Amino acid sequence: MVKDKSQKTLLKAYENVDFLNSADARILRMLAEFLQPQSRFRKLKIMDTIVFFGSARLMSKRDAMKVYNEFKTINPEDTAKLAEELRAVQQLVHMSRYYEDTVELSRRLTEWSMNLKTPANRFIVCTGGGPGIMEAANKGAKLAGGYSVGLNISIPFEQFVNKYVSADLSFEFHYFFMRKFWFAYLAKALIVFPGGFGTMDEFFELLTLIQTGKIKKKLLLVVYDKKYWSGIINFNGLVEHGVISKADLNLFSFCNTVDEAFELITSHFKKNYLDKETDGIEPSLHLK
Repeated sequence: MVKDKSQKTLLKAYENVDFLNSADARILRMLAEFLQPQSRFRKLKIMDTIVFFGSARLMSKRDAMKVYNEFKTINPEDTAKLAEELRAVQQLVHMSRYYEDTVELSRRLTEWSMNLKTPANRFIVCTGGGPGIMEAANKGAKLAGGYSVGLNISIPFEQFVNKYVSADLSFEFHYFFMRKFWFAYLAKALIVFPGGFGTMDEFFELLTLIQTGKIKKKLLLVVYDKKYWSGIINFNGLVEHGVISKADLNLFSFCNTVDEAFELITSHFKKNYLDKETDGIEPSLHLK
């Protein structure tokens, strides 16, 4: 039987790009942002993560000094503007220490996790995949020769996948809530370096989930540099005004050096997530 060429070939729903990008298919796009990472994590046997939060705007000391040295060659007529810009580049150099600390902490944690005798990949560094502190954490993991995850988000500015994220563990999200789900779901520790609105949003959302018991696993929340964060947020003031309890301040721990953070995090893992009798892997967790 000869097919009538006038008959139109219909697309299946899952092949129809216009439909998949429509409002009616939003739930399918949400599910895709859940299932794709899950599939890759299982394939690469990524059991759990260490999440690094922090500013996307910070630079390495080398790059910050480059900006500073270039600035010194500029001599604008507006002296008020010159003073303002000088303070900005000096602060960029000052804040670069957090980038360097992040690289070192990530490198040390990755080397430590790679030496665990487990059939799965444990305590893998995970970031938002962008520049700044995110780049630094991914860089540290790469220097150690390990995997690292980048959960990138499509926004109009600042955000792009940095070159240090493991290729098979680089993701691009549209939905912030699904990206935050993957930050929380595999995490066994979170490290909050200095940052702005985005960092505080991520910090407080995870802190609220711990406070309200929605996260039931033993999730360590480390806040890096007490002086910085206490200058940004008056934690004791929240207690004094009665909007949180004093016990809520025990939901996170301050660390001021790489050594302190490394010791706190690895001790937490040894105590809660490593079983010597099973060669370091939890018997209750199995990758399928």
